[in-house]
Amino acid sequence: MSFKILKKSTKSQARLGLLKTTHGVIETPFFMPIATRGSVKAVTPEELKALGARIVLANTYHLYLRPGLEIIKRAGDLHRFMNWPGPILTDSGGYQVFSLAHARKITDSGVEFTDENSGQRHKLTPARAMEIQKILGSDIRMALDECCGYPVTKAIAEKAVNRTTLWAKGISKFLKISKQLTFGIIQGSTFRDLRQKSLDEITALPFDGFALGGLAVGEPESKMWPIVKEFGPKLPDNKPRYLMGLGKPHQLVQAVKYGLDMFDCVIPTRNARHGLLYVWRKNPKSKNLRFAGNSFYSEVRIKQAKYKNDFKPLDKYCQCSTCQNYSRAYLRHLFMANEPLALRLATIHNLTFYLYLMKTIRCQVKLGRL
Repeated sequence: MSFKILKKSTKSQARLGLLKTTHGVIETPFFMPIATRGSVKAVTPEELKALGARIVLANTYHLYLRPGLEIIKRAGDLHRFMNWPGPILTDSGGYQVFSLAHARKITDSGVEFTDENSGQRHKLTPARAMEIQKILGSDIRMALDECCGYPVTKAIAEKAVNRTTLWAKGISKFLKISKQLTFGIIQGSTFRDLRQKSLDEITALPFDGFALGGLAVGEPESKMWPIVKEFGPKLPDNKPRYLMGLGKPHQLVQAVKYGLDMFDCVIPTRNARHGLLYVWRKNPKSKNLRFAGNSFYSEVRIKQAKYKNDFKPLDKYCQCSTCQNYSRAYLRHLFMANEPLALRLATIHNLTFYLYLMKTIRCQVKLGRL
C-alpha cells in the first residue's frame, strides 16, 4: 500500500502519514515547491534538497511544449533531466489549458489548444495526458480534469464535473499497470451538490489518491473554506488528500486541520521574487500577525525604505543561509539594484519558511497539539 496513516489528531481532522513513491517515502502533510518547467525558480535542486524539500511539482503542459518529450526521453526522464533525485508530482495540464480560454476548445474527447509561442495546434486527451506523464517519469500523475474559474454558472460547473468524470472513467483501466501513482480530481466550484456528485463519482474509481481542484481560483475565502471543511474529510480516509493550489502559511495550517495532506502553491517563490518575505514573530502583540502552526508570522516587504539602514537579519529565528549571512539592508539594496542574487536569497528564505512550517505542523500532530 502506498499510503499509511501514522496518527490522527484528537483535536481536529489532521493526520500524520507516510506516502511511498518510486523515488522515496514522504512524510505527510507536506508542501511541494513549484518546478514548473523542471526548475524551481532561482534555486538549484541541490539547494532544494538541503532546504528540506522532499517532492516538487512540475507542469505537464509546459514541459510537453518545451523542451518537448523527445528531449526528456533522451535524458532518461524528468528526474535525470533536471537532476532531482526525489519524488515529482506532475499535473495533467488541465489548469493551464483552462487559463487559455481564448486559444482552446474543449470537447468530451479532450482539449484542443494553440501553443502561444509557435502557433502550433495540439490536442490533449485523457489518455494522452497519462502517456505524457509516463514519459516524464513522475512519481505521481494527475488525471486530466476540466477546471472552472470563479465566478461561474452552475450549468457550466456541472458540465465540467460531468466531463471530469467521463475523462477519469476513460483512463481507469490503465491505473494499475504503472508504478506511477495516479490521483483523481474532484471538481464542482463552490456548489455543494456538484462537489458531492463529483466526489461520489471520482472516489468510486481506483485512484491512488484524490485532490480537491478548482479552488483558490479567484473565489473569496468565505466561499472556499466551507467546501474545504466539508469535503476534505469526506475524501477516502485510507488515501492521500491533496488540496491543489493553496496557499498562504495560515491557510496551510487550516487545511491540515480539515484533513488535507498535500499542498502546492507559487506563493512562496513568486512573492520572494517580488520582495515579499515571511518571518516568524514571537511577540503576539506585534501588528499584522497571522498564526501558523504554533507561532505567529508576518510579511516583510523588503523594498520599503525603512529597511535601508536595517542591519539586522531578515528573521532572527530562521536558520537559512540568507538569514544567517545577510542583513535586511543588504537584501533591500539587492532588490533596488535589480541584482539577480536578490531573487535567490529571498527564494531560499521563503522556501525555508514554508518547509519548516510543514515540519512544525507534522510535529504538532505527532504531539497531539494541532
